[in-house]
Amino acid sequence: MKIYIASDHAGFQVKEKIKLFLVKKKIDFADMGTDSLKSVDYPDYAIRVAERVASGRNSRGILICGTGTGMTVAANKVNGIRAVAAYDAYSAKMSRIDNDTNILGLRGRFFPIKKILAIVAIWLKTPFSGNTRHKQRLKKISAYEKRPSHELGT
Repeated sequence: MKIYIASDHAGFQVKEKIKLFLVKKKIDFADMGTDSLKSVDYPDYAIRVAERVASGRNSRGILICGTGTGMTVAANKVNGIRAVAAYDAYSAKMSRIDNDTNILGLRGRFFPIKKILAIVAIWLKTPFSGNTRHKQRLKKISAYEKRPSHELGT
């Protein structure tokens, strides 16, 4: 599995620590930016990672911004992306089991790195259940994404 990882300026330092964790675990990853604490616009990085994940097989993404929310919202605009902003082990685990999330959004500010790394570890190792009801729900989401815009809301 390939992990695409990116952050904005608020998540940069956490991203660097997650990269060390991935190296230690021998997990293949690509850093998609940013590479400093200089202020940047998070949608640029979220969309870059989301497009890679949506177009690739056996890949996932990790996005870090101040709250994890902005990156997650932006990533979810890309068809085929199911991003979660996880603040605890339970939400990370259940997002994989029930929703087959392919992008993990994380908080880069005011959150202990120990908790962040635990969330990453759980999210990476937890498989999708493959349960029929969950597959059906994901198919509904995918079908909606594929509808022409003039049909949306009907």
